[in-house]
Amino acid sequence: MKNIPDRSVDLILTDPPYNIANYSRGNMKFKWRSEINNDLAKWDRKILIPSMLLPEFKRIIKPNGNIFIFCSYNLIGEYHKVFDSEFDTFQFMVWHKTNPTPNFRKSSFLNSCELIICCWNKGHIWNFKSQREMHNFIESPICMGGERIKKPKHPTQKPIKILEHIISIASPEGGTVCDMFSGVGSTGTAAVRLKRNFIGIEIDEEYFNAGRERIMRALNV
Repeated sequence: MKNIPDRSVDLILTDPPYNIANYSRGNMKFKWRSEINNDLAKWDRKILIPSMLLPEFKRIIKPNGNIFIFCSYNLIGEYHKVFDSEFDTFQFMVWHKTNPTPNFRKSSFLNSCELIICCWNKGHIWNFKSQREMHNFIESPICMGGERIKKPKHPTQKPIKILEHIISIASPEGGTVCDMFSGVGSTGTAAVRLKRNFIGIEIDEEYFNAGRERIMRALNV
């Protein structure tokens, strides 16, 4: 991020680690169906501190830009403590997964919702066309079928439908979208399909290569 110019990004849309490694109990194996993947990637075992993100986020975002951050219930309070006083507005969206991982043991609620933090200042870009689009609740299945990248498999790949919705309402056509935890390039794919420029940062080489290939296909390059 230090190489990104000041006030040059219209939308930060990113999906950092959730700090939930301590809650994972490993994969669930069954004799009558395929194994349920409950393992977390190694990157989630390193604690992410929201305050580490704030200085660079504030530096690169335009005065009329928006910030959307996927997070889990255990981190929304931490983000609020850090980000709320730094922006005019701190809100959240709820993504309801219509096909969450089943809980065959009936030991708790299904993990069918994820939170998305939203921050902006007065005068920010907003492209709502109707009241229907202004709900902070959106439904979509998790990535399945052809959308799911098989190799390398990313455990938290986000659906293009969710990303396109956020990009369309929170950035201008021709603007710049940035994802500094870009994984397999889902945000970048959604951004270029909607005629936005994209900056993606990804430390894992396999994910980076898969993401670059997806974005190039979306660009028809």
